[in-house]
Amino acid sequence: VTQTTTTTQSVVGLEIHAQIHSNTKLFSGSRVGFQAPPNSLVSFFDASLPGTLPVLNRRCVEAAVMTGLALNCTINRKSLFDRKHYFYADLPAGYQITQQRLPIAVDGTLTYSHLGGRKRNEVVTKSVRIKQIQLEQDSGKSLHNDYRNQTLIDLNRAGVGLMELVMEPDMSCGEEAAAAVREMQLILQALGTCQGNMAEGQLRVDANVSIHRPGDHWGIRTEVKNINSARNLARAIDYEIQRQMFVLESGGTVQNETRSFDGKTGFMPEPNLPPLMVYEACSTAPPGVAPSQVVVLEEVRERLPELPSVRRQRLVETYGILPEHSFTLVNEDGLMDYFEAVVRETKAGPRKVIGWVMNELQGLLHQQNLSVSQSPISPQALAQILNLQENGQISSSIAKQVFQELWKTPGKTAQQIVKEQDLGMVNDSTEIYRICQKVVDSHPDQVQAIRSGNKKVLNKLMGLVQKETKGRADPVLVRAILEQKTS
Repeated sequence: VTQTTTTTQSVVGLEIHAQIHSNTKLFSGSRVGFQAPPNSLVSFFDASLPGTLPVLNRRCVEAAVMTGLALNCTINRKSLFDRKHYFYADLPAGYQITQQRLPIAVDGTLTYSHLGGRKRNEVVTKSVRIKQIQLEQDSGKSLHNDYRNQTLIDLNRAGVGLMELVMEPDMSCGEEAAAAVREMQLILQALGTCQGNMAEGQLRVDANVSIHRPGDHWGIRTEVKNINSARNLARAIDYEIQRQMFVLESGGTVQNETRSFDGKTGFMPEPNLPPLMVYEACSTAPPGVAPSQVVVLEEVRERLPELPSVRRQRLVETYGILPEHSFTLVNEDGLMDYFEAVVRETKAGPRKVIGWVMNELQGLLHQQNLSVSQSPISPQALAQILNLQENGQISSSIAKQVFQELWKTPGKTAQQIVKEQDLGMVNDSTEIYRICQKVVDSHPDQVQAIRSGNKKVLNKLMGLVQKETKGRADPVLVRAILEQKTS
């Protein structure tokens, strides 16, 4: 999908606020928790009481460094904190501590993919530049009660560590932006630096959108703020692009409705925090500094886990599956682990397993709006079905029937269902010969068509045999018998 037309081109840039996965806040010892009672996780510093000072959380610094390394950023060995002055009722200090002038990481790249092509089954890979990653405080929450005409303040979130990831405007539509955010979410979750639950506000996205005519300067941008899901992000951006197109085509002017990223908001250096130093190795740290207070790049690099792009490549190389299948396995929460668990437990090849996971399993999960972790059929149960088929105990059609039955009655095993419903393969070759003969005798026109060279008609006769045997006859044997009797 592209929003570029012959008359206009669209430009999209993103700012992502990722809540750092840490036990305590960025500058205080207050615990971080999502559903705690209002104002129960607030220190004197969080409430901005006079005389309190910030103490930097090392875990938050390491999380930002690790995220920067995963996104191919340059890690600044020295970065600075600033005060950004503005008034929010839920910002008790009247300013936010952030890193505007010299952030902790700059000049990175995020490579992301989405499914494109005419059938939406081709993996399209693109990249977006990361301008910077900066550490900053989150604000509290304002809870508006329209019925009582009052606003309540909850400061539990005030001071929680954030990474603001600023992307260059390298995208052109909602689909690209949503794919980039989903990839970022997967990377942060793999690193453990952010849990990435958008519904709980752990990952919030602002989108800057503008359009212009080819050859012209970029148009005036509008910011769409605090979007809480990748799907809503795509919809919001595409809606905003269409809205701006309508405004221009109607002879109007797009208004700049952005409040953030404004040079007039009044920054000043944070006087209570020294420069933040990051060292390449322990040996380069100054003498006398406690090791617990030093962030060392080589140690953070060693802890980098397998990232989503590497995971997809490994799946393709290890199991011989298609790139688009690896894309789905990694992007769907828990699906890769499910697939690999089935492969470990079954004699069936990975390509057969991927077919079952992508078609049967995902089909029912999406139909019933379930996540992989909510599947009534465990990887071990699916492996049992596949093993029964591989051992020649059930046919492929019966395997699908057993899968459906297991979905309805997850307490049973595949073997129990096969036994109770008499779904095992018919091993009596004499009986199969008899049924094949019966089908041939009762369909002389089809037999004549086969003898005249129309071999496709044989499939119809095979279907009739399987109907007689309720899908329990070996299709290879059935075909051989029918070919012999119609030759």
